[in-house]
Amino acid sequence: NTYRILRTLKNRFGSTDEMGIYEMRAAGLREVSNPSELLLSQKDEELSGSAVAATMEGMRPMLIETQALVSKAVFGTPQRSATGFDMRRLSMLLAVLEKRCGYFFSINDVFLNLAGGIRVEDPAIDLAIVASLISSLLDVSIPSNICFAGEVGLSGEIRAVQRVEQRIGEADRLGFKEIYVSKYGMKGIDPKRYGIRIQTLGKVEELKQALFV
Repeated sequence: NTYRILRTLKNRFGSTDEMGIYEMRAAGLREVSNPSELLLSQKDEELSGSAVAATMEGMRPMLIETQALVSKAVFGTPQRSATGFDMRRLSMLLAVLEKRCGYFFSINDVFLNLAGGIRVEDPAIDLAIVASLISSLLDVSIPSNICFAGEVGLSGEIRAVQRVEQRIGEADRLGFKEIYVSKYGMKGIDPKRYGIRIQTLGKVEELKQALFV
């Protein structure tokens, strides 16, 4: 991996919670000025199991691709693997999908990866991960011009996330046509300010109806 991540939690003036991504070249480290383009995979066709999340790293909005592979387990106990994401939270999201949407992952191996090898703690990535899991299970691709930003609760509700306007603005700037967010986080936000369509959800069942029915 030629990329290096530098995080700073505070400086002499207080908390900063910032992150920079640098590429190692022959002349040394050079800053990656647009991390979102780095963390979105380049492919010629839409494939199942892929969804884009509008996340925040510190004060910086960043779009990152989530990739899921769901396949029938052939060696007894199903395998679970997550790169860049907390395994316990993945287990919780799988349980929510089984309970609220009727998608059964208990007989399947589940592998999850975040593009670029970056670890993301932002709970707003939940909605994209849920979308990528369903997409892979059903083998139905999600249009590449759609992205997601929302936290998923235990009862299947889509919770509002911080700085949703910055996330929407970054997706709009990068040419995405549609973003799915929590309906509880849109108070005081005028969708007409953006060129991107803003779709609001209250629970995961609505995501199922919107994209997979």
